[in-house]
Amino acid sequence: MKKTVLHKAIALLGAITMLAGVAACGHSNNADESGNGLKKVTFMLSWAPDTNHIGVYVAKNKGYFKQVGLDVDIVAVAQAGAEQAVNNGQADFALSNLTNVGMYTTKGATIKQVMQVQQKPSAIWCSLASNKAIESPKDFDGKTFATFGSNESDAVIRRMIQTDGGKGTFDKVTVGTSTFQTLSSGKADFGGFYATWEGVQADMYGPKLNCFTEPDYGVPGNADTIGIITSNKTISSNPTLVRKFVQATKKGYEYAYSHPDDAAAILVKEAPDANLKLAFVKKSMKTIVNGQYWGDPTKIKDGSFVFGTNDTKGAQQYFDFLAKEDAYTDSHGKTVHTVPVAKNISTDEFLK
Repeated sequence: MKKTVLHKAIALLGAITMLAGVAACGHSNNADESGNGLKKVTFMLSWAPDTNHIGVYVAKNKGYFKQVGLDVDIVAVAQAGAEQAVNNGQADFALSNLTNVGMYTTKGATIKQVMQVQQKPSAIWCSLASNKAIESPKDFDGKTFATFGSNESDAVIRRMIQTDGGKGTFDKVTVGTSTFQTLSSGKADFGGFYATWEGVQADMYGPKLNCFTEPDYGVPGNADTIGIITSNKTISSNPTLVRKFVQATKKGYEYAYSHPDDAAAILVKEAPDANLKLAFVKKSMKTIVNGQYWGDPTKIKDGSFVFGTNDTKGAQQYFDFLAKEDAYTDSHGKTVHTVPVAKNISTDEFLK
């Protein structure tokens, strides 16, 4: 969960070859049947397994997918990014966010978000607590940003600095390993994280961080509209498959939200290669639940909010901000000013 900094950066790197990806005729598993008569479906991670993905692991572990006739294979993210893999048919579904979907549609992709898990921003922009030269975002001025190279992150940092009274100028260094290591080595002064993952890591294991959130410093809307995506082609050709997958996945996330400790144990068990520590995953889930990152439990219980609803209003506010900051480019890297329309690249039709 490396903010947009990691999995959005992967997406943008993959977008360099988007035209080829759009034209490619990738293999899709949704026409295949497994030996037990279940329909094979591929779900692609957005990065390494973490609590953003936990509902899918829970749905698989609890048999929710099998109950609707699906055999779901959870696979590692492709080098070009999950969005491109879904767009060209190499994966049926993936974890992404509306911001990424918007970025990709400006480059010619035909993908859509069919369920939004996270309902409010969790991005935090931090320096090491030991760096006493940084007390607020205006102190990022003239400092070095540990970045994965996206225009989006630059726009966010610039706005935060300027809102806090600074000029919005900073140097950049491309992160080669992890943002933590880049800051600790002294190669950069600040970088981006997720409060629900790296924020928990810093609290539990260090290094301690001094962090600032986007809404507090002028960045509008919701940048972290994390959810499930598929291709427009899959939606039109097999809406029944999409509904089954979304319903089972929604059930998995709802279970995780109500039973966070059990869900944490499931993730650790189902993703052994990630070498996740149970105490860490439990605290990540506790942070998500206490912060109501996936929605207000009271409203979910009384039915006034449907779990998984896409926050098109928050997403659009963020899209408009990015467009003003010239953060959108086409498949050739040329700046474009056509703003993605959140309502056109998401749907809630499969949630009920």
